[in-house]
Amino acid sequence: MMDQPLLRRVSDSRRGCCSYSTLKSWLPILSWLPRYNRKWLQMDLLAGLTVGLTTVPQALAYAEVAGLPVQYGLYSAFMGGFIYSLLGTSKDVTLGPTAIMSLLCFSVVGGHPNQAVLLSLLCGLIQAVMALLRLGFLLDFISYPVIKGFTCAAAITIGFGQVKNILGLKGVPQEFFLQVYYTFYKISEARIGDMVLGLLCLALLIVLVVMKKNLTSEDSDDSTCSRVARKLVWTVATMRNALVVVAASCVAFSWDAYGYQVFTITGKTSQGLPPFKPPPTSDITANGTVISFREIVEGFGEGLAVIPFMGLLESIAIAKAFASQNDYRIDANQELLAIGVTNIMGSFVSAYPVTGSFGRTAVNSQTGVCSPAGGIVTSVIVLLSLAFLMPAFYYIPKASLAAVIICAVSPMVDYPVVAKMWRTRKLDLLPFVVTFLMSFWQVQYGIVGGVAVSGALLLYNTARPQIKVSDHGVLVMELGSGLSFPATEYLSRIIHTQALQASPPQSVVLDCHHVSVIDYSVISELSDLLRQFKLREVRLVFSRLRPSVLDVLLASDLQGLTYTDTVEAALQMESSGLRKDQ
Repeated sequence: MMDQPLLRRVSDSRRGCCSYSTLKSWLPILSWLPRYNRKWLQMDLLAGLTVGLTTVPQALAYAEVAGLPVQYGLYSAFMGGFIYSLLGTSKDVTLGPTAIMSLLCFSVVGGHPNQAVLLSLLCGLIQAVMALLRLGFLLDFISYPVIKGFTCAAAITIGFGQVKNILGLKGVPQEFFLQVYYTFYKISEARIGDMVLGLLCLALLIVLVVMKKNLTSEDSDDSTCSRVARKLVWTVATMRNALVVVAASCVAFSWDAYGYQVFTITGKTSQGLPPFKPPPTSDITANGTVISFREIVEGFGEGLAVIPFMGLLESIAIAKAFASQNDYRIDANQELLAIGVTNIMGSFVSAYPVTGSFGRTAVNSQTGVCSPAGGIVTSVIVLLSLAFLMPAFYYIPKASLAAVIICAVSPMVDYPVVAKMWRTRKLDLLPFVVTFLMSFWQVQYGIVGGVAVSGALLLYNTARPQIKVSDHGVLVMELGSGLSFPATEYLSRIIHTQALQASPPQSVVLDCHHVSVIDYSVISELSDLLRQFKLREVRLVFSRLRPSVLDVLLASDLQGLTYTDTVEAALQMESSGLRKDQ
């Protein structure tokens, strides 16, 4: 029978698992919903409406980037608002299709809708499992230079990929280098209507962005007219994507009503809400061949690892940025769960993989959203668009959507970061450049290549710690970083070269104040070094050992182990010829 203390601990553990505080940690809505009030409702309605009017045109445009029919952008844009309001820990984050995830999705599935939906399910399962196993720390191995190299290359790839739609060109390949070649090769085939409309939309969007950026803050001395004008400009600039797309659609409809096919338009789209059904487990190619579930998954390749990681990385980075800006904290693992469940449930409504959107999150925050409930309003706007506005999307010119995409991704080209890395640590440019260049070949190869280079640099720094050597009659070697098994051979070589092989051999004081962890490989090498020093009748003295490291060394029963509390004590002991054997 169990003893009473053990039974008590088991009982306490069960109560802890089933407690209300545990439930709140898994369902953050229980933390903010009891405090919800009328003011929050007003601000959430305003923010949700504003973000919704931004989401609809962007979702349509990003579906083009993913190589999917435009309605799939809207299918992917509404589930996140409902799920995140239950599971999310940031009041600002909005989940939905983004430029980067759309590009990654296209690179993996090549514009096949069924495969894109299945990819959403698999990515969501991977992300949810990572959250349950608390594996969010794995994202820390994707370094900042890799992220920046990827986002810069992705922005250029996405932006240039829309030039063909601005010019109205057809038959341009999707592969980046061929795309560049054929865009210039076919430039004589550009359609004047598309080019004029696309450039006008682009210019108008840029003007509105600049106006919003240069909008001065309100002053108490401003007149009512000035404050109203400022709010009007801010509103128009915030809703610029929707306004530009609506205006362009009206122009296209007007020309079409008179029988002139001047613009390349989106064309017929599926009307109504998507059916709620399990994601497909097979697909049919253009020639009628059926592809099995196993063949589809094998075709995903490394994309099945890259897309979940990039989705998590993008969303958590955005959540952390706005949490810091607005003075609250997020739970990274709970964020993983929210995005994972969103992708799983999204696959049942024909969505492709989604993540947090920086642009729409910024709009959400600036509009004054008070809780994740703002996302519910945004999702309702998207659902209403699917239910009632799909026939109107027939006349949306592709050039206007291209202009929206180009303006959305242009801030991602962060060229000043190159100068910053050059000034701070030039070696960080190596993973940046590798990621940047390889991403033009295949975006997932760029990320894998950049992570590999960053990992190699990390391992090199681990295997080659900085060792500062100074001669005080006795060699003092200060380890500039921790000591682990990859570094033992390097440390042994330095000691042999500078102390044991010198003529005559010299004693060494090893300053270990940076060493916090030690393993069996290190202890084995130190044992051999102590034996070598003894044979040559010189000493290896350890100095400034941390208690945890000293305990391990003492437990290892090293023959001839000598240590001191300070380097000065070691030098004094050596000069006086005293010895402290432990």
